[in-house]
Amino acid sequence: MIQTVLGPVSPDALGVTLAHEHVFTLTPDSQQQWSDEWDEESRVAEAVTKLTELAASGVRTIFDPTVDGLGRNIPRVRRINEQVPDLNIVVATGVYTYADVPGWFSARGPGALPDLPEPMIDLFTRDIEQGIQGTDVKAAFLKCAIDHHGLTGGVERIMRACAKTHLGTGAPMMVHTHPGSQTALEVQRVLAEEGVSPDRVMLAHSGDSTDADHLSVLAEAGFLLGMDRFGIDTMLDFEGRVGIVVELCRRGYAGSMVLSQDAACYIDWVQPDLMAFMPNWNYLHVQRDVVPALLDLGVSQEQIDQMLIANPCRFLFVS
Repeated sequence: MIQTVLGPVSPDALGVTLAHEHVFTLTPDSQQQWSDEWDEESRVAEAVTKLTELAASGVRTIFDPTVDGLGRNIPRVRRINEQVPDLNIVVATGVYTYADVPGWFSARGPGALPDLPEPMIDLFTRDIEQGIQGTDVKAAFLKCAIDHHGLTGGVERIMRACAKTHLGTGAPMMVHTHPGSQTALEVQRVLAEEGVSPDRVMLAHSGDSTDADHLSVLAEAGFLLGMDRFGIDTMLDFEGRVGIVVELCRRGYAGSMVLSQDAACYIDWVQPDLMAFMPNWNYLHVQRDVVPALLDLGVSQEQIDQMLIANPCRFLFVS
């Protein structure tokens, strides 16, 4: 069974899956200090509307990798999901940072004394085996990050804590990467040292790159590639994002990719008026625009189904 916000479901219940979306991406501390944009009831209602529309489009599941550092609030997400019961929301545990561990961890465990045990492992394990934030909602995967800053001490500490938790629980890992800096190669090295098999790891944001040779090396190693930022055309245009998927399918790697948008009902990281420059950054872009474009360029329906159904399911469920 696969853990979702509304309880465990069988793997065949996942259906069409967007493997990297968020309900909300928030910075609660800054929001409380400076923002007049957040109204709890209106934002919840807006999320219910958008997720209802997503479910009506035929999508049955989203993976939401919102963890510490991205404003995770599982009671709020469950409240929303209860009003959209036709959509499975699969949530994560972990820590998201590009540089340092959050202050809460800086003087705990090895942050205080090198020989102390890593508290993150027990906390991540609790989220997976018991429930998150005092609920019975269990995390189904782990999330960490490495960006262009590289393998800082904080990034490495979190990545190794996720790896050790994976080995103890079996929960797979999603790692935010920066393909322009080929940070996935650092992920490969660190996780190999920890004994993590690449086939249990999704390299998020691989689709930000058009370097087919680099991505082919990662796919050949066994990693699952997140082609998951469709709609963020300010980073790479539509043609580039579609084109690299087409090329990797041509090379035989449809079984190594997932498709998604990394969208949210609301994100406070972006100045609201700048969202006008990304009109396609929404939950419906893959189904509405990306899939038809891939089919027109020779990707088969079987390959589409691999990327949207079989591969996300395989990431979570190993029989």
